[in-house]
Amino acid sequence: MHQQKPPPDDRPDPARRCSDLDPARRPDGVDDATVEAVGKLTEALETVERARGHLYSFHQLTGSADLELGTAADLLEKAGHAEIAERLRTDLVGRNVLPGRWTFQIVEEYDDDYVAHFRAAEKSVRDELLRGRRHVYESELKEARRTRGAEGHEARP
Repeated sequence: MHQQKPPPDDRPDPARRCSDLDPARRPDGVDDATVEAVGKLTEALETVERARGHLYSFHQLTGSADLELGTAADLLEKAGHAEIAERLRTDLVGRNVLPGRWTFQIVEEYDDDYVAHFRAAEKSVRDELLRGRRHVYESELKEARRTRGAEGHEARP
């Protein structure tokens, strides 16, 4: 059963300013447009982190496929198809996925260049505009959407 929401005047302003006890709150003097823009930047970083995870999946899946390919070549050789097995070992087993690179090198370059720069840029903007506070936009969204006094809608753990 849905609990009735308290009257609007009983709810605090979701954009109320931060205190030392509430580090996710917006610093004094920061406008809505800035909070939204930094929130969008953080969302973009989260998407990059998801892409990074998919890149690790690509790395692990490709590595697993290479090991399975080696097993298939061994089985083909045992089945009397040595020429085919050797062709697979020579042409495909251990092959670079990009010129000069195995997947671990792609992952390392993505981490060390793109992801590192993206993380640093997002942190720099947060430091400059929100005094380093993280997820201010989401914190305010949570505050505006939660039902005060309802179980499971607490502001803090």
